[in-house]
Amino acid sequence: MSARGGSPSLFQQSKTLAKMSPEKLTYMANQIARFFASQPEEKAVAGALDHIRHFWDPRMRSQILAHLAAGGEGLDPVARAAVAKLKEDKPA
Repeated sequence: MSARGGSPSLFQQSKTLAKMSPEKLTYMANQIARFFASQPEEKAVAGALDHIRHFWDPRMRSQILAHLAAGGEGLDPVARAAVAKLKEDKPA
């Protein structure tokens, strides 16, 4: 919370984003994937990817990519495919 007792400051939120565990990011990616589960797999992957691209902080995206590179334990198939496609966004 901020010094005034309201919502966390942007600085505090930024520190929180930098500390997200792979388990938390996996949980979040899987939730997004489940939201799109009623769609055909290709559309579900595209929807999850679009959400991660547009709504996740770059640090979160980097962390989930590192988690995938380390094996991606716990990622559901749609979430795993979305994160793999996210990797294609990164310059080599």
